[in-house]
Amino acid sequence: MELNAILLFVMPGGLEWVIIGLVVLLLFGAKRIPELARGLGSGIREFKDAKNQISEELEKGIKEEEKKKEEK
Repeated sequence: MELNAILLFVMPGGLEWVIIGLVVLLLFGAKRIPELARGLGSGIREFKDAKNQISEELEKGIKEEEKKKEEK
């Protein structure tokens, strides 16, 4: 079975997202939701920054290894 077909059954659809949003609203209240969204946004930003930093480090290491091989 393809990954897309599996994700189709696992990922929530439109109505499910509405229900999830209502549950979050009931659990945390309207005042806390902006705080949660800010925290989620900063967490995502930190994750992306770390991912980019790791990618840059790997690319730098690969380039250094290629230079060493060319010198030999």
